[in-house]
Amino acid sequence: MVRNTRKRRMPLATKAIAASAALALGGGGLIWANFYASAHESNDSTQNRTTSAAAQWATISCPDVGQKLTDVPGEARNDVDGELGNLDSQITDAYQSLATTRDAQARDASYVQNSILQPLQDRRKVILDRIRLEITRVGGTAPQSLDTLANCTASPADPSTRDGGQQQSGDPQQTGDPQQTGDPQQNGGEQQNQPSQPPQDGSGQQQGGGQQQGNGGQAGNGPNAADFVDITKAQANVAAKPRRSGNASTGTFTTKCGVNANKNHNTDNVIVAPGVTNGAHHLHDYVGNQKVNAFSSNDTFLQGGTSCQNKNDLSSYYWPVVRVQDGSQDFDQNADGGGKEGNVGKILTPVQAQIKYVGSPTGKVTAMPQFLRIITGDAKTTTNGLANANAHWSCTGFENKVQLTTQYPICPQGSNVVRSFAFQSCWDGQNIDSANHRTHVAFADANGNCQNGFKAIPQLTMRLVYQVTPPTLENGQVKNAYAVDGFPEQLHKPATDHDDFISVTTGGLANKIASCVNRGQRCQ
Repeated sequence: MVRNTRKRRMPLATKAIAASAALALGGGGLIWANFYASAHESNDSTQNRTTSAAAQWATISCPDVGQKLTDVPGEARNDVDGELGNLDSQITDAYQSLATTRDAQARDASYVQNSILQPLQDRRKVILDRIRLEITRVGGTAPQSLDTLANCTASPADPSTRDGGQQQSGDPQQTGDPQQTGDPQQNGGEQQNQPSQPPQDGSGQQQGGGQQQGNGGQAGNGPNAADFVDITKAQANVAAKPRRSGNASTGTFTTKCGVNANKNHNTDNVIVAPGVTNGAHHLHDYVGNQKVNAFSSNDTFLQGGTSCQNKNDLSSYYWPVVRVQDGSQDFDQNADGGGKEGNVGKILTPVQAQIKYVGSPTGKVTAMPQFLRIITGDAKTTTNGLANANAHWSCTGFENKVQLTTQYPICPQGSNVVRSFAFQSCWDGQNIDSANHRTHVAFADANGNCQNGFKAIPQLTMRLVYQVTPPTLENGQVKNAYAVDGFPEQLHKPATDHDDFISVTTGGLANKIASCVNRGQRCQ
């Protein structure tokens, strides 16, 4: 069902945490006070290291309720999405409490359970009851397991056990799923597939070995040394492309929409949290449609204008920003979704943003429907695990060899960091969205075929290139790290990278894209 309006919903909890404070020094340098320093801690670096080492817990892990709600009636989705936004705000607040009460945790072994987790569970139960009522009042049936989703846990700070089930990627014996693919721009325009288990980025490099104290990062919530690998030491893991059939759609359609040089940003997510201000809890870059925020509607999109050269392309392409953590800050250092939630550092604008639609190796594609919404990847892999991860990190010159999921690359001299995305390319033929924003689209199988009656559509691929001063690893610490924005409790892990898309076209552009791809042409 098409939703033409968005109902305003506001988070239950307000942020009570202060942002990082910058202390200007006489020499013009900056020291950034730890965002998560407790009111009982001084800024003395020795004391901060001691307190951090004493802290037992790293992050809050809660069941992702939205992914469990696969059958919500259309009449209830706005309300349910608003309540899911409230759940995210509750987790954020609980994480901030976890990160700012390290002294209390060290003094009282039951503090986390009694003062953070139990109150969080009680608040979540209230929201889950509301979700049940919103579903049942319009004749739907809420999942019986809804009550079990209230419980949350605190994950340990030990880097070897804290990543929500993610394997650390330094073991060269851990090979990836053979379906893992490389950069979609470098693979001849063929269909790319989501790995059932994203590859471990085996490098043989020591992963910090417990030397890293706390969670790392300029704000204390990551990334840390274990999140980086010298790409020249990483194992090759890019699999062969699916074989093309004689009926393959081999064309490509490229749309040029810029790199967000005009700095069109916000911390909303109109797909997942319509009507919820700061529903993403991190900052997005937007290219394409220029009027996208939490309160946008399909009508708004049609009036939004575009940064694309093809003015019939009003689609919205948006992704979390990348920041360099070198002691610098940006315009949002004291804002929700920015510094107040651990997303700190200078925002990097891509030097290239390539957006291309490609075909299917096994047949023709059908045009995308108007207002189709697709999210690829999972912003919460640190707590959800890697089942829906679709992150691809690499370096120019290495994209056909190495694509990393659970680590950021350290690129050699003259090479740039590359993020690439290959979206789901199979559509159920009916819905422009689904309750959990996943089940209406799917990835093709290992041979490039759509399953379960789904139809092949042009596959959206994106390639973002960044000029990044290479981070350095010294004594188990990372200096001048870079990281993707995320929910604060997700610890800026590279696997949390994700990308969002809303298809909005005029002048028959959707049909032109499909026709170009099906005819084997190169269009733009």
